[in-house]
Amino acid sequence: MKKLALLAAALLASTLLAGCDWTLINPSGYMAKQQSNLMMFSVWLMLLVIVPVIFLILFFSWKYRRGGSSANYDAEFYHSNKLEVVIWGVPICIIIVLATVTWGSTHLLDPYRPLVRIDTNTKIAGMDEELGWVKRVTTKVIDPGRETNPAVVETKPLVIEVASLDWKWLFVYPEQGIATINEVVAPVNRPIHFKITSASTMNSFFIPALSGQIYAMPGMQTQLHAVMNKEGVYKGFSSNYTGHGFSQMYFNFHSVTNAGFDEWVAKVRSSSKVLDRAEYIALDVRNQADERGFIKYFGIRHYGAVEEGLYAAVLNMCVMPGMMCADEMMAIDLAGGVEDEAQARANFKRLRYDSRWTTRTQLDLAEFSDIIPGAFICTTDTIDADLAAGAVRSASGKVRLDKVSLDAATSPVL
Repeated sequence: MKKLALLAAALLASTLLAGCDWTLINPSGYMAKQQSNLMMFSVWLMLLVIVPVIFLILFFSWKYRRGGSSANYDAEFYHSNKLEVVIWGVPICIIIVLATVTWGSTHLLDPYRPLVRIDTNTKIAGMDEELGWVKRVTTKVIDPGRETNPAVVETKPLVIEVASLDWKWLFVYPEQGIATINEVVAPVNRPIHFKITSASTMNSFFIPALSGQIYAMPGMQTQLHAVMNKEGVYKGFSSNYTGHGFSQMYFNFHSVTNAGFDEWVAKVRSSSKVLDRAEYIALDVRNQADERGFIKYFGIRHYGAVEEGLYAAVLNMCVMPGMMCADEMMAIDLAGGVEDEAQARANFKRLRYDSRWTTRTQLDLAEFSDIIPGAFICTTDTIDADLAAGAVRSASGKVRLDKVSLDAATSPVL
């Protein structure tokens, strides 16, 4: 009866698991497939140790159980060269293999590395494959069946600029001059070059069927090169917790034919909405909560035109009027700063203005930075008072206001 119950449980489990979507194990994108092969190779390799160890634990527990008669007890046993070779040799061999494959795959699957192939049998024209012996060994693991003389195709990567907002995803197609919210469409078997940043907190961009996740960070740009090899609709989402609305931060990735992509682009271009700075500022707010207090899904939105340079402004955190762009600030720093006090004051105002800074944030930062915050949200109305003085620690250890250099006043805040 017990055997029948176990058999029934196994069959039930198999039936239930048959309906699971094993996206990470069997993805549709070339990069994701190689990552899956690497993951499964590592699992099987480590099981070479785990399975025998578990078996031996059970075996010795049974053999040397109390009351057992078949075990021979050797009171003089203390060392075995054969056991030492197995105990140390097997893990060392596994580590060497894992290290070799890990090193090779780190370079071959680098998300910043432009794609050389769109699948196992097809190479992109003009892209050179320089593979040393480590990478050649690695390709046997992560890309089995890789053709040494693959077919060659002419193709150009599709550039998509991505920005994470609270709590939605903005996708800009610079070559097509369009933009979308919470929707990505790309041709099948065409390389995609994602340029990714964040307008708010650190986030994580993840389409499991396409490739691994990559972080989106404010003021920084990360990149992801990938390709989808099957048509279909795939899930994308934020895999990094960013607040109580992050569960609504998802989108669909549509992999379509070239003709289907052209039709979709024409459809988006027909939209009368224009994504300019004013529209972006209106978007860059947290989604509204419903009557129960839960954040609502923002939905899908199309923009038939995009203001030139908008993504660069988002990346450099200067969409708001009057704000200094991060690249401009770095250029000034690289040149040694400015000597004119009036210009320095003007630059400071442009750097301090940030609608995300609240009184609570300033008070919290004051505890660690020794900077006296403004009485309210840091705006141009409170700048002059802060500029007139800086933070200097008095003999009593308290923070007092005295005239100091611009660098001393600004560096802890930024």
